[in-house]
Amino acid sequence: MIYESRVYRCLPGRLPALLKRFETVTLKLWDKHGIRQAGFFTTLVGDSNQELTYLLAWESLAEREKKWTAFMGDPDWLAARAKSEEDGQIVANVTNQLLAPTAFSSVK
Repeated sequence: MIYESRVYRCLPGRLPALLKRFETVTLKLWDKHGIRQAGFFTTLVGDSNQELTYLLAWESLAEREKKWTAFMGDPDWLAARAKSEEDGQIVANVTNQLLAPTAFSSVK
């Protein structure tokens, strides 16, 4: 099992729009593509309170490549993203890391 950590830093004041998009659209499309989330978090203390951090669980890099590529090319996703950004861009930048649990991790 590998985990993907993704951090979305929003433009000022745009975090509510990102949260709404995930809650109402993105998660349903992830279900359609078999993408499994392992948690979502907003930043209470840190560099920015305009961040959304989440974890995805993957069986392998091959599974990630197949499912993420299908999701990113899904016409429903492309339309939903465009609609959610009619009032302007939401995300300033995204960082991600692919993580492997250690032998002593409570998450395997």
